[in-house]
Amino acid sequence: MNIQKWVDIRHHLHQYPETGFNEQHTAALIAKLLTELGLEVETGVGNTGVVGVLRGRYQGSRMIGLRADIDALPMNDEGKSQWRSSHMGIAHACGHDGHTTMLLAAAEYLAQHPNFEGSVCFIFQPAEEGLAGAKAMIDDGLFRRYPCDAVYAIHNWPELELGELRTRIGPIMAAADRFDITLGGGGGHAAQPHLSADTLLATSELVVSLNSLVSRKLNPHESALLTVTQIHGGLSHNMIPSEASITGTIRTFTSEARDILEQQVRLKTEHICAAYGLQAKIRYNRYYPATCNSEREVTLALKAAQQAGLSAKEAEHPALTSEDFSFMLQEKPGAYVWLGSGPSYPLHHPSYDFNDEVIPYGLHWFYEIVQLELGKI
Repeated sequence: MNIQKWVDIRHHLHQYPETGFNEQHTAALIAKLLTELGLEVETGVGNTGVVGVLRGRYQGSRMIGLRADIDALPMNDEGKSQWRSSHMGIAHACGHDGHTTMLLAAAEYLAQHPNFEGSVCFIFQPAEEGLAGAKAMIDDGLFRRYPCDAVYAIHNWPELELGELRTRIGPIMAAADRFDITLGGGGGHAAQPHLSADTLLATSELVVSLNSLVSRKLNPHESALLTVTQIHGGLSHNMIPSEASITGTIRTFTSEARDILEQQVRLKTEHICAAYGLQAKIRYNRYYPATCNSEREVTLALKAAQQAGLSAKEAEHPALTSEDFSFMLQEKPGAYVWLGSGPSYPLHHPSYDFNDEVIPYGLHWFYEIVQLELGKI
């Protein structure tokens, strides 16, 4: 196989990134390449998703799904490569260009070596970065039309060295929630605080209080995170604003912890508002569930990694980042794995660029998954 061909395609994708549900050029290129390989191709699944099906040399009822995310992030590319983003404010800073390329390369290799029984469904999913493209594809009938028996996905992982793979049974990525809280009903002259309700003081107290919830309301053995990421309020140095707001995220691995923290955020806000004589508007969005792997597929994923020449081990602990492949794992058994791509900048860093040396490892892992799931003995 000509790996340089796929490196060039990866560079092209990196140079022309597109954000979630805007991946028109990316989807068209994927569809063109899959069609040239002789796959059955459907576009427009979940808006801009692409699905390709490869039938094995031997008839069989089983279908295995292999997924790659195709969207980029709304941020500037500060890399120095010749293929840096040509679109201002859009960058492949999470490696989805690499994920897409590895799956396309695997499609070519499997099309050339279709010595398996059944079908492989190549799922190119849009809008992973916070817009739930996986759910959009599922709601659009992905698994009704393509009844996969199991699904698999790779995410490059800069914390791991090249040639390493990690995964684990159960949760591997956290559920992700967002809260937006606005405190209103106050405001007045900064020199007369006794005549008004102090929205900023109440908001400051709320920020401090929220940061104690994980350590004081959850079992100490429960892993979770609450981070306030935005604070807004005020336009003048001598005026207490009429309202102030905060935004933040909560990450959990169990439904129990998720329920407790949402309830406590609401209670804490209500209590502080009552003490200050303010009113609160709370928006709470549970946007991604936890990404939970199934036991059989994790065992198979680790075996496939070993057969692909990777150093494969079970991950010691999950990550508090989130992933919308979780929606697919709610529908089907499967495994999500981390594939070493270090050394590199961290994910979402403005200078991040996918390590092209990862491509053969991902290609061969996908191939070995198919062989273990569908290989003709």
